[in-house]
Amino acid sequence: QFVESDDDEELLFNVPFTGNVKLKGVMVMGEDDGTHPAEMRLFKNIPHMSFDDTAREAEQTFSLNRDPTGELEYPTKIARFSNVHHLSIHFPRNFGAETTKIFYIGLKGEWTEAHRHEVTICSYEASPTPADHRSEPIAPQTPFIS
Repeated sequence: QFVESDDDEELLFNVPFTGNVKLKGVMVMGEDDGTHPAEMRLFKNIPHMSFDDTAREAEQTFSLNRDPTGELEYPTKIARFSNVHHLSIHFPRNFGAETTKIFYIGLKGEWTEAHRHEVTICSYEASPTPADHRSEPIAPQTPFIS
């Protein structure tokens, strides 16, 4: 089984994670012909990325070699991919065929649980109630002379 592009050689994968990932490497397996992707661009933390968004600068770009067995691992810049909750993988071109075929994408890294910030329930006063705010009377420190 494989994924094949429709009209041209471009493919875009959006991978949401259930936690935070420190991405260390990517493996891509295709056929040993022109349908194998020749370039891979990685984008982090852009949910619902579309082909229109691929014009922006990628976090990292790789020139790929034909790898029908999935043995090659492309190491990422760990400093850039240390806190990823959504990964977009763009394959802009292949080795000359009209469509691109991908059989396997492997991601290597470390997963940690996401720290979700919950909504804090707060009560605000529209006008203060003096009985709720008891304070000591303020005594002047210096005598006032008029």
